[in-house]
Amino acid sequence: QLQLVESGGGLVQPGGSLRLSCAASGGTLDYYVIGWFRQAPGKEREGVSCISRSGGLINYADSVKGRFIISRDNAKNTVYLQMNSLKPEDTAVYYCAAVPVIVQSMCLLGAKYVAWGQGTQVTVSS
Repeated sequence: QLQLVESGGGLVQPGGSLRLSCAASGGTLDYYVIGWFRQAPGKEREGVSCISRSGGLINYADSVKGRFIISRDNAKNTVYLQMNSLKPEDTAVYYCAAVPVIVQSMCLLGAKYVAWGQGTQVTVSS
């Protein structure tokens, strides 16, 4: 069974950068579309970015477009989220999730995903 583990979260000042990693075990990541989601206290879960199995199709939420970059290294069974120009409103628990097939236009919606990591906390504060 596919298991996902996020890492790379932490405390960073506004304007700083972090790179999150999503490592898989128990399965091969290149069979899955991978999404990054986040949830801040008192707020609904938000789709941040998603990447197709080959990496050729990528979607970003408007709130992170131009600042975040998603990528994948299928040889390492890992997906990354490079987060630049971080803002306090980016503070949240970040989750990666996997789904075998999904319409790319819907990949920022979490309901269809079948495997989730435990999350990593990102805090942007001075």
